[in-house]
Amino acid sequence: MAAIGVLVLGESGTGKSTSIRTLPPDDTAIINANGKRLPFKNADNFRVMNTDNYQKIKAALVKAKSKRIVIDDAQYLFVNEFMININVKGYDKYNNLARNFWELVESLKGLDDEKIVYFLSHTETDNLGNIKMKTVGKLMEGLITIEGLFGIVLRTIVKDGAYFFSTQNNGQDTVKTPCEMFTEQFIPNDLLFVDKSIRLYYNMKEAK
Repeated sequence: MAAIGVLVLGESGTGKSTSIRTLPPDDTAIINANGKRLPFKNADNFRVMNTDNYQKIKAALVKAKSKRIVIDDAQYLFVNEFMININVKGYDKYNNLARNFWELVESLKGLDDEKIVYFLSHTETDNLGNIKMKTVGKLMEGLITIEGLFGIVLRTIVKDGAYFFSTQNNGQDTVKTPCEMFTEQFIPNDLLFVDKSIRLYYNMKEAK
């Protein structure tokens, strides 16, 4: 068994959390690592667990009956851990940051193969214009390339006031999707559309 992990990247305010709005509340579980309110109407209809505790999250992934699980503000899992241990010296701090996140993603391999887990996270741009997931620095990045843990990486795009997901690498970001999963480079900012596309591509049963 193995659930599918999907990484959704984007700058703050470009539609990551808002894309949740199209998912069915009765078959969607949300884990909020930063504890903020969801930015759309009727957000209270969703089941939300506020925690940045890895053990609680892994237990929730196993217990969840929902076939769609969203971990919102996923970068705060290691940002919060880093801030709590900011005065700890040495490399072990970064080793723990990388290992804890890696173990969370690895835990998807033991979940129901009808589940899709969406990790929503911020991006950062380097001096050369390359865009990637935001981390806590090069010491952590030297241990783990987070995008490499996922087979599907989308990025939020805002064009002329409209919101989209990018499905194809532009040469300076880390976007990737399986061949022919999406026919367009830009698709609606709509996680339900993404969810249905993934399930169709892999011949998965439709979620409730």
